[in-house]
Order: sequence, then structure tokens, then C-alpha cells
Amino acid sequence: MNKYAKRYLIDALGGMAQGLFASLLVGTIVKTLGQVLLRLGTNPAFQFLVDAGNFAGSSPIVGAAMAVAIGYSLKAPALVLFSLAAVGSASNQLGGAGGPLSVLVIAVIACELGSLVSKKTKVDILVTPLVTLLSGVLLAVLTAKWIGLGASSIGNLIMWATKLHPFVMGIIVSVIVGIVLTLPISSAAICMALGLTGLAGGAAVAGCSANMVGFAILSFRENRWGGLVSQGLGTSMLQMPNIVKNPRVWLPAILASAITGPVSTCLFKMEMNGAPVSSGMGTCGLVGQIGVITGWYSPVESAVAQGAAAISPGAWDWIGLVMISFILPAVLCWAFGILFRKIGWIKDGDLTLQA
Repeated sequence: MNKYAKRYLIDALGGMAQGLFASLLVGTIVKTLGQVLLRLGTNPAFQFLVDAGNFAGSSPIVGAAMAVAIGYSLKAPALVLFSLAAVGSASNQLGGAGGPLSVLVIAVIACELGSLVSKKTKVDILVTPLVTLLSGVLLAVLTAKWIGLGASSIGNLIMWATKLHPFVMGIIVSVIVGIVLTLPISSAAICMALGLTGLAGGAAVAGCSANMVGFAILSFRENRWGGLVSQGLGTSMLQMPNIVKNPRVWLPAILASAITGPVSTCLFKMEMNGAPVSSGMGTCGLVGQIGVITGWYSPVESAVAQGAAAISPGAWDWIGLVMISFILPAVLCWAFGILFRKIGWIKDGDLTLQA
């Protein structure tokens, strides 16, 4: 069970997230940069950025990138890997708003079926691609729509509930997504699969940032500047071995996320209307913050469908982004850390990163 959980819930999800980064996320950033520059004046180079971003972020390309990345993470044979491009493209297009989850499920099945027959016949160059392609596209035709509808319905429910009860849902979304970020599971892929944008996406950014910046500050006395950068801009997942040894070291980050989540939804009303994958990234490479900024200037189609529109951010928007992403997580985790060290719940060395 542990082997399969790792293969399908960790490796495949992680691969899916990498495929999203290399296509939709980068495409959104490049496109938004081009659109902002075009406001300064017409220039072929600026238009090129917009066109490049549109190509990278198109549904067929994103689906293909995700499926190939999933196959790569599962160590698929070459012919299976290459055939997954068409499978992912079909799954993402037929899956609609919940396409990423359709790609994940169908690409995994097609990959395993293709791998079963790989190099088993003398005409492998025909058999393996045929099995992978036909099984994957057939599954896409039969199931992608329904898988996508299920994923988008859950995402829409979360976003609707967050608008209706921003305080309570701000806590719930922030805490859960922050925890998932630190666990060896891809929070980015989950947020993308659910299409998490708007206030809920902002709360997710808050929770992820609370874990990453929080652990970076909390463990500064043990890990110094190297730990600050590797956790604050890399991943809080580095603390998982220490969390297993002493789960209480996680409490400062969890409590901080429970505070920054509703502050985000109720006070600053921060929305994440860039690519939904950014909702689950926090401060990793500043992707979460870039997602918020790109969402201001050029909200993605799924966010527009939820009522989002382009805005010119004011001082309050920028203050909220900085407070939620960096200042509040740092201050809160530092304060909680002092308290928990005094009462003996966290001891010196409990947060030392393994070499």
C-alpha cells in the first residue's frame, strides 16, 4: 500500500505539478508580462511574449505537458511516454474546467497499460504506442467529462463557501492547503485540479506561505541563512523528518495559517486569480505571489467565469500581499516559537534540517 500510495499520490501528483509549471504557469507569467509591457507601447517583442504565453497555456499543450510529466515521474518506457502526449491533450480538453484531474487519472491508467505490453512483442514500436494511445483516448472519451465535472464541482463548492463564510472557510482552506504543502503531496497539483481561485485561492496562498516562511523563521537558530532560503523559497517539506519525530514543531505554522487565512479573506480580501496551480505554491520561487499579481492584470479564464475581472492594484492590495505572504507568517511563527520553546514543546535541535 505504501508503494502504491507513493507512486500514485506523490510521484504522479508531483509530475503533474511539474508539467503544469512548464506549460500553464510559465505561459501565464510570460503572457502577463507581455500584456503589461504592451500598455507602454506597441512592440513586436512584447506581442511575441503574449503569443508565446498563449501557446504554452493552451489546453492541448497543458494536457500533453502534464501527461508526459506524469509518465516521466512513473518511469514510463520511452514509447509510452511519447504516446501520453496525445492522451493528456484529449483528457484535458474533454475534462473541461476539471481537466487536470482527468489528465492525472487517465494518464496514470494509460501509462500502466502501455507499460504492461512494452517490449513484450517483436513489433513493440507499434503495439506499445497503440495500446497507450487507444486506451487513454478511449478513457478520455468515456470518463474525462465526468471526472472533470466532479473536480470542478468540488472546487466551485469550496469557492462558493469561502465567499459565503470567508472567516471560517479562510481558516479551513488556509490550514488544509498549508498542511498538504508540507506533506510529501503536491498541493499545487491539487489546487489546479480543483481550479482553486478567488478568495479561496488567496487563502490557500496564505496557508502555504505560513508554512514556508513560518518554518524558515522558526528554525533560523538551527539552520541559519541556508535554511531560511531553502525553506522560505524552496519547500517546507524539508521539515517532514522533524515533524515525524516531534509533531508539535508543526503547530506554530498551523496556528499562523489559521490566522493569516481569515485575515486574507476578510481584511485584505486577497484573491488569487492567476493560474490555479499558483494557489498551492506559497512562496516557492515566489510563484504564489506572482500568481496573485498576474491575476490582477490578467485573470485566467476559470477565474473570469467566477466573476473575476482585471484590476489596477492599489496600495492596499500590495500591502495585503506582502503582509499575508511574508510579514504575518514570520512574526506569528516567531512569537509562537518563543512560547513553545519556553514550555518545552520545541527544543533546540528539533528543527535542524538533515544534511
